[in-house]
Amino acid sequence: MRLWTFFASLTAFFTATTAFAQEVNQDLEVVGAPTDAGMGFQTAATELASDLQWLDGMLMVILTAIVIGVVGLLAAVVIFYNRHRNPTPATFTHNSPLEIAWTIVPILILVFIGAFSLPILFKQQEIPEADITIKVTGYQWFWGYEYVDHGFYFDSYMIGHPATLTAEDGDDVQPYVLSAGMEEKLVRAGYSRDEWLLATDTAVVVPVGKTVVMQVTGGDVIHSWTIPAFGVKQDGIPGRLAELWFSADREGIYFGQCSELCGVSHAYMPITVKVVSEEAYAEWLENAKENPDWQL
Repeated sequence: MRLWTFFASLTAFFTATTAFAQEVNQDLEVVGAPTDAGMGFQTAATELASDLQWLDGMLMVILTAIVIGVVGLLAAVVIFYNRHRNPTPATFTHNSPLEIAWTIVPILILVFIGAFSLPILFKQQEIPEADITIKVTGYQWFWGYEYVDHGFYFDSYMIGHPATLTAEDGDDVQPYVLSAGMEEKLVRAGYSRDEWLLATDTAVVVPVGKTVVMQVTGGDVIHSWTIPAFGVKQDGIPGRLAELWFSADREGIYFGQCSELCGVSHAYMPITVKVVSEEAYAEWLENAKENPDWQL
C-alpha cells in the first residue's frame, strides 16, 4: 500500500486535475475547528463530547472550591497565627476530629467524582454495534481509511502535502507553504484560508445520527486519531487494532490532528470528517465504491 501511495503521489503531481476524488453534493458548515485565541472546547457534536465537557465543568467547580478553601486556610494561618498575634505557640501534637475530617472529606470527594466520571469512561470504552465500520491506519505522514463493509480504501493527505500538488497548481505552489496559489487550491477543494493545515484532499464521510466505529492502528510508528468535537481520541499502534466510536448529531465539517508525536512532519497530518445527511451519504458511497482508484 505504501508503494502504491508513492507512485500515486508522483502521478498526481504531473497530472492536471481540478476535481478531488471525493465530493459530497451538499453544502456543509465548518463546525469542529480550532479558533485563533480561542479558549474552551469546540462545539460538542456527539453525546460523548457533551458528557466530557459537562464533566470538565463539574470538576472545575470542585477544584475551584478546593483551591479557594486551601488558600483561605493558609491566609487564616498567616493572619491569625503569626508570631506577633500568637507569640506562644501551641504544644499539642494531635487533633483526632480534624485528622478524621481531612481523611474522610477527600475520600467523599473522590467517590463523588468517580460516580460521574466512571460511567462516562465506560460509555467511551464499551463499543456498541456499528452501523458503519472504518479502519484507519496512520502513516508518516498521512491517514489511510478503509470502509471495511464496502470494500474500498483511500489515503488522506493535508492539502499542501507534496502528494496533493498537480501541474495545474503552477510553480508558485510549494509544499507546506501558504501562498496565493495554495489558497486558490483550498478554495477549489471547498475550503478557505482558515482551514489551512486542517483540510485534507479526501475526507471521512459519515451519515448523521449513525454509530460509527473506527478501528485504529499504525503502519509505521505510533499515531493518534482524534476529533475534539466528537470527544474521541485513540492511539494507533503498529501491530494492534484499537477501537473508538461516535455518533454525530449535527451535519458539518470537523477537523482533528494526529495527537501523538510521530516524526518530522507530525504537524502536517490533519483529519477531516464530513457528517452529511443519509441521502448525501448514500450517493457518496455509491460513487466511492465505483472509484477504481479506491478498490482494494
